[in-house]
Amino acid sequence: MGIINSEIKPFNATAFKNGEFVEISDADVKGKWAVFFFYPADFTFVCPTELGDVADKYEELKRLGVEVFSVSTDTHFTHKAWHGSSDTIAKINYYMVGDQTGTITNNFGVMREGQGLADRATFLIDPDGVIQAMEMTAEGVGRDAEDLMRKVKAAQYVRKHPGEVCPAKWKEGEETLTPSLDLVGKI
Repeated sequence: MGIINSEIKPFNATAFKNGEFVEISDADVKGKWAVFFFYPADFTFVCPTELGDVADKYEELKRLGVEVFSVSTDTHFTHKAWHGSSDTIAKINYYMVGDQTGTITNNFGVMREGQGLADRATFLIDPDGVIQAMEMTAEGVGRDAEDLMRKVKAAQYVRKHPGEVCPAKWKEGEETLTPSLDLVGKI
């Protein structure tokens, strides 16, 4: 089943953010850009490097109107403990969502069957709650927040400029394409 261009499903969860536990739901996502950043587990190896990388880009993401929700099947209590014990995780200011029931992880189709852990996956959601991009990697392959930034900017550009598309490796300010019959076979 394809998930791109589908609307996110309803959910409720508790997250750790800015030293507090906060209740969130799918309603908190609508009306803004959002990144759902799934990872297998707290207190592991590749995960903190990825979460720290996204933390380094969080202020820039916020300037772009994007909220970040990191999600694992750990509890919000575990997220708080990890935040308090790791210098890398301590710099996180975005939502660290506890999904111990697996509702959100299953909604996005990234639950590892029989393991109760999320796959390493990223989803970019538009203000209408529609999934515009996704990335999934194997257990040992970490993601790159710089490429996430590029995808966010491309998706936002395309939304603001209907009829234009962003080619491979497109970076903000570079030329886009306007699909037409005249363009067929010319690229």
